[in-house]
Amino acid sequence: MDKEAPMSPRLEHLQETVRRYYAIDEASMQALMACCKVTSIDKGVTLYDIAQTPTHFAFLHKGLMRAFLLDEEGNEYNKNFFDEGRFPGCMSALLQQAPSRIAIQALEPCELVEIDFKQFRVALFMHPDLMRFHIHYLEKHWLLEKEPKEISYLEHEAKDRYQAFLTDFSAIAPRLPQYHIASYLGITPTQLSRIRKQIY
Repeated sequence: MDKEAPMSPRLEHLQETVRRYYAIDEASMQALMACCKVTSIDKGVTLYDIAQTPTHFAFLHKGLMRAFLLDEEGNEYNKNFFDEGRFPGCMSALLQQAPSRIAIQALEPCELVEIDFKQFRVALFMHPDLMRFHIHYLEKHWLLEKEPKEISYLEHEAKDRYQAFLTDFSAIAPRLPQYHIASYLGITPTQLSRIRKQIY
């Protein structure tokens, strides 16, 4: 009898990550795996672009990504960063089946698992424990983390926002160019340089 082929490390990582949020059963995991495709992109490549209607979101096995938007003058503003174990995607656009207002771009070479959103939604409603995983993930990263962070960044001066950033993104701050951090904080690279001199 042939041995079963070993699972991709990317899919193993995805399964381990999902089960850290909720202990889903094997049937639910297989339904999730049926939505998945292993892929890679190079540094600088845009995975999901502004004005395009996305059909997938991703699981990031290795690498670093950013979500950004453009103003009317074409200036970029970083909205979020994703490192290993996170799920980058244009979630509002996916839910509305509408052109995205944000783009997702690789800041490093990235190893990914792309997840077909329509298939994933079907699987969610067929497998309640998969739905519970989804709820736990959204609660942690879209409510318990995102909302207090956004309020804090509105209430505090740039220096305090930078120090909060170093705490919130301690694992990836050393991997980010300073101009990307400045964009996230809503300040110029020159302002960030002055703040860093004050701190260090």
